[in-house]
Amino acid sequence: MTPSTSIPLKIDKLDPVIHERARLGIVSLLACAETMTFSEMKRHLEMSDGNLSVHLRALEEAGYVEVKKSFVDRKPRTEAGITRKGRAAFLRYVGVLEGILKGGRR
Repeated sequence: MTPSTSIPLKIDKLDPVIHERARLGIVSLLACAETMTFSEMKRHLEMSDGNLSVHLRALEEAGYVEVKKSFVDRKPRTEAGITRKGRAAFLRYVGVLEGILKGGRR
């Protein structure tokens, strides 16, 4: 079934920072948890250290996540949490997807 040409999909409304698959995964995880360690995110998302770092940095630069580095028992620990701005952006993103789905069902 093809979508009607009279129903605009509004994909241009999807946040490009979140829309990238890896970043969508990160934000989705963090929306469900108060914070998550780098190791936990890496395990859940099956990403390499470098790839996860790059995408976390992009989300941090956008103000969507906050990254904190500390030491626990003399070992480095990196944790990330979603910010208010990030949660709002994620909810908008989900809302746009819902609108696209509803438009396609008409």
